[in-house]
Amino acid sequence: MSAVRNVRWVGMIQVTRISVQLLGLLVLSRLLTPADFGLVAIVFAITNFALLLRDMGMASAIIQRETLDEATVLTAHWTNCFIGLGLAVCLFGFSFFAEHVFQATGLAPLVQLSALSFPFLSATTVHQALLERASQFATVARIEIVALLTGFTVAVVSAYLGAGPYALVLQTLTVAVLSAIQFWIASDAKMKWGWSSDHAKDLWSYSGSLFGFNLVNYFSRNADTMIIGRMLGPAALGPYSLAYRVMLFPLQNLTFVATRALFPMMSRHQHSPQELGTMHLRLLSVISFFTAPMMAGLFVLREPFVDVALGDSWGMVAALIMWLAPIGFIQSLVSAGGVVFQAVGRTDLLLRLGVISSILHVTAFITGVQWGLLGLAAAYFVVTLINAAISLGVLLHLLQQTVPRLLGAILPSIAKALIMATLLYFADIELRAVEFPPLVRLLTLSAGGGLIFLALTRIHLMPSDRDVLRLFMKKA
Repeated sequence: MSAVRNVRWVGMIQVTRISVQLLGLLVLSRLLTPADFGLVAIVFAITNFALLLRDMGMASAIIQRETLDEATVLTAHWTNCFIGLGLAVCLFGFSFFAEHVFQATGLAPLVQLSALSFPFLSATTVHQALLERASQFATVARIEIVALLTGFTVAVVSAYLGAGPYALVLQTLTVAVLSAIQFWIASDAKMKWGWSSDHAKDLWSYSGSLFGFNLVNYFSRNADTMIIGRMLGPAALGPYSLAYRVMLFPLQNLTFVATRALFPMMSRHQHSPQELGTMHLRLLSVISFFTAPMMAGLFVLREPFVDVALGDSWGMVAALIMWLAPIGFIQSLVSAGGVVFQAVGRTDLLLRLGVISSILHVTAFITGVQWGLLGLAAAYFVVTLINAAISLGVLLHLLQQTVPRLLGAILPSIAKALIMATLLYFADIELRAVEFPPLVRLLTLSAGGGLIFLALTRIHLMPSDRDVLRLFMKKA
């Protein structure tokens, strides 16, 4: 039940984050110009890369450690503080160069304002990690939700008052500062001065590989965009970027929520591989319960979805989703393994797998792009299957689990999703025959698909399904 509580609180954070993003899009798009959004997009592209360097993986090292002494906590804290200050200084200096390179007047002061958030973010990394280590996600949720809502309010008010692009940067700065203040108040840790080179080396033995993986993964996930832009031109990036964002939804939300909530608990079982393996398989069962029907439904309803959400001129997005929807499902399962490698302290193995994955993906992108966007998407699908086989194979060996047990965890949801998708496919044919508009088809079939999947779950209730029910009911 502790795991369920963790997932509920982290899920609440993510729901709030998504809601704020949607509200921001609806409200701020009416108060700001496209040029304002474009300018801030460059700022976020710069700061998002800097975020990779923010703590060098030390927060995960704090959460993962079986025993934790004061010297380790202080070393991690002050190291992060130095990193945060260093990033702020670097961004200040880089801002003038960025404005010249992008030829964007007014970019430098926006980057400089955004840089102010890094000392606050870094100075509270350990405070937050200690709360999550103790599974105090109720406190973390309160802090992050208050910060998100306040940041949104500041953005709307400042935009209304004519702040222009500064409104969006003030939003991120407000979230950082307010989160920092709350974490300082909520944490029991007293951060007096203390730094040890021996403890820093010990932390780096874990966090260094994790940082390397995040860096490799960042470039791997952006390689397709760079290759498409270079080989096919900017016009091809529009449809691909939209389809890619749809594909990433389950990965960025469902998998992220589950792994963040379970990481502290998995770390406490790091010396019990079979018990940890059982937890991991249950995690995959829950993830597949949501992502299998979501991606199967999107695969079948991709055309009405694109017509309703984007319009008739975005037909290529629907064609790309045909390949990217199954990729989204597979990656939601593979990415869940990252938390296991971190929990058992094998970030070195995670880094090696990340390098192999990056080589495979870049090779596939360069090969597939020769046949256009659909060729790249098809190559992406093939290499995703290969990478999944490698990553899951290594993980099963590490956790002393078997392929039949893995299949037993995910096949029930896959089977129900395929049955649902088949019925939706034939129902969509009938609705198109009587010329139902795309919006009616999308709403009717989406609701019908959900009911079909739930009915199939009711008929054949698995143990993992009870884990899902516990997320929504106090007793299940």
